[in-house]
Amino acid sequence: MDITAIKTFLLIAKKQSFSLAAESLYLSQPAISKRIAALESELNCKLFDRLKKKSILTEAGRLFLPRAESIIEELKRCKNDLADMGSTVSGELLIATSHHIGLHYLPPILKQYVSQYPHVDLKLNFMESEAACQAVEHAEIELAIITLPLKPSSTLDLLAIWQDPLAFVVHNHHPLLKKLPITNTQPPYYQLSPKHLQQLTHYPAILSEKGTYTRELLDAYFMDSEMKIQVKLSNNFLETIKMMVSVGLGWSILPQTLIDETLTELYIPSFHAKRSLGIVSHKSRTLSLAAQKMVSLINLSSG
Repeated sequence: MDITAIKTFLLIAKKQSFSLAAESLYLSQPAISKRIAALESELNCKLFDRLKKKSILTEAGRLFLPRAESIIEELKRCKNDLADMGSTVSGELLIATSHHIGLHYLPPILKQYVSQYPHVDLKLNFMESEAACQAVEHAEIELAIITLPLKPSSTLDLLAIWQDPLAFVVHNHHPLLKKLPITNTQPPYYQLSPKHLQQLTHYPAILSEKGTYTRELLDAYFMDSEMKIQVKLSNNFLETIKMMVSVGLGWSILPQTLIDETLTELYIPSFHAKRSLGIVSHKSRTLSLAAQKMVSLINLSSG
């Protein structure tokens, strides 16, 4: 049975479109159709019904789908097992990371990894930390390098690597700054009393979306303080939030690693929140040699 045809079948089933699958594979639609026709001939059944705007699985196609997925997964395991037997680190490594970690922590690690292990087919996916954890649980990726969840699934292994302190920030000409005493440190920062913190909540905020680990930390803090915040905008890209704060659209909470001359940090004595960044893997999954080497390099970077 042609493995390429099976992979093509799975892609069409996912996209429900021959044309979209052809675009993803950089092939012509007739070439895609030929692969499926050959597979249907071998299986002696029709796999797709082609409707006006999409292609859907037939009853036979739905029956074949989990078996096709099992064939491809078994092939991946076989490749990784065979690669692990040799002295050369090779095979496919699927990992996910957040944009923040991918931009500010991983570049030197990935550069070193690619240089040391050129035979590894490294595939990097950018996704939100919550989605990455689910992908690890469902065996869609091998490693996730993300903000570690506060309440992880029992099926996941978590390895903390970096600590990422968070801070309240406003733009440099925020009206609240005129009411605050300035410290003598360089660069200067402003300390908020409970009264001033209450005043801050009267201004619009720009925060991560509900359900993210960063947002959960902030919501819990304000709930304990019995204060309500006015969320003007929500966005999961921290660099985008930083830009919006710097131009005066609202205040926010950001990792201290992102604070520069475009922002002013507000110091709140009662707020000491930080995120743990690190590696998530599945407890029941034996890491490939390629994944083990990645974990080793990341560990070395932290210390």
